[in-house]
Amino acid sequence: MCSVEGIGKKGGMRIGVIKGGGGGASGGERVDKLKKSSRMKVWIIRATTSVLLWTCIVQLTTLGETWGPRVLKGCPSCFSHQDSSVSAIEDKLPSVPARVIPPKRVYKNNGFLMVSCNGGLNQMRAAICDMVTIARYLNVTLIVPELDKTSFWADPSEFQDIFDVNHFITSLRDEVRILKELPPRLKRRVEMGFVYSMPPISWSDISYYHNQILPLIRKYKVVHLNRTDARLANNGQSLDVQKLRCRVNFNALRFTPQIEELGKRVIKLLRQNGPFIVLHLRYEMDMLAFSGCTQGCNNDEVEELTRMRYAYPWWKEKIINSDLKRKDGLCPLTPEETALILRALDIDKNYHIYIAAGEIYGGDRRMASLAAAYPKLVRKETLLGPSDLGFFQNHSSQMAALDYLVSLESDIFIPTYDGNMAKVVQGHRRYLGFKQTILLDRRLLVDLIDQYNNGSLSWIQFSDTVKETHERRRGQPSKRLVIPDRPKEEDYFYANPEECLQQRDGQLSST
Repeated sequence: MCSVEGIGKKGGMRIGVIKGGGGGASGGERVDKLKKSSRMKVWIIRATTSVLLWTCIVQLTTLGETWGPRVLKGCPSCFSHQDSSVSAIEDKLPSVPARVIPPKRVYKNNGFLMVSCNGGLNQMRAAICDMVTIARYLNVTLIVPELDKTSFWADPSEFQDIFDVNHFITSLRDEVRILKELPPRLKRRVEMGFVYSMPPISWSDISYYHNQILPLIRKYKVVHLNRTDARLANNGQSLDVQKLRCRVNFNALRFTPQIEELGKRVIKLLRQNGPFIVLHLRYEMDMLAFSGCTQGCNNDEVEELTRMRYAYPWWKEKIINSDLKRKDGLCPLTPEETALILRALDIDKNYHIYIAAGEIYGGDRRMASLAAAYPKLVRKETLLGPSDLGFFQNHSSQMAALDYLVSLESDIFIPTYDGNMAKVVQGHRRYLGFKQTILLDRRLLVDLIDQYNNGSLSWIQFSDTVKETHERRRGQPSKRLVIPDRPKEEDYFYANPEECLQQRDGQLSST
């Protein structure tokens, strides 16, 4: 006979065990089966409940994302405070634009072009833009340009030490194929000396490269252009050619992250004190030796500069009359002359003036009058510690890259000589929205300075004339001067790339 005896409760349900008078073994099996069956039911209930709850959560989340903003839009007490705080946080977060890599341009490759740039940073920068453009219109593969290591500065920097080489390659992949080095077979041929090397003709248009250079590339597979400055004409090019030169200059040639970061630090330090001016004071030893300009130098300095000029065979002009050259406006302004001009232009003495230059020839003695008139003169060496600049020592092009970045961001840029940096920075500032660049008329200024110094002009007359003369020389939109038979005397494309600038009707002047 069987009976049921309650032994306990669980969750409000009574659980029993069946007892049998004489069937011990079979009764035990039935108990085990009942236990297992009960556990299985509990597990199924729990699993089913979990699935249902999870499904509900997912559905509610989806509905909330879809309808929540609409339903709760008119409920000011629900999410308005949270939403405003989230929006405030989002506004503070810098927006990082997604980098879009253009598709590769597919074309039949006619061969490989190697180039060796010459000169300083900005001379090489313009040459790189020209060579990319030439490679694109010849349908050849460009090898990353080699930078000058044999000039006066003897800078050992490679392309990738100054420019972001990967960005350079990928950002232009829809225009031209660029490789870091030749394919192995061709590389071995070049290393053995089997390469056609030549300097192209200066100020040539694209047709010259199609007619003269392309047949050589097809014949030899690799052609090396060993001097690349000023090899593409300023004018007479198609709009597509001019725009590609700009694209390389303003978008593809990005400095390395290390240089960019240091440039941002310098700019931030300057900005903390309000507006700042960059003065490109081109008064270094090499500039004076090359130009033969010795205004204000003593006899020992004149002799030193002359010896340097004769020491470099590619500085072809040896005998130079400094006074005549200065009167023709072909010399950089001295620090003393620069101080007078800044005062005449009513430049506030409380502005921080960043000196974008190398070591000034004559040191503190020559800088004394400028420092007295403008006590807040700063340089990268005074804003940054030795540890910051240690990596850049003996790398003049990397130092110049830092000055370039600061020059672009300044409120006013004033070059004292129209060298390559002055020209390229001027053009880049035009591209950035015609940022103010005061282009000094040196020929007129030295005459005015001499008249003021000998008492022929009063300060008021001097200052008024300087301001009036430079009213239309502040980087406004203007037409590039074209002289077809004298390309060296016409306006430089990279100083005023007008084909690439956003201009309103009637904005261009004839200056």
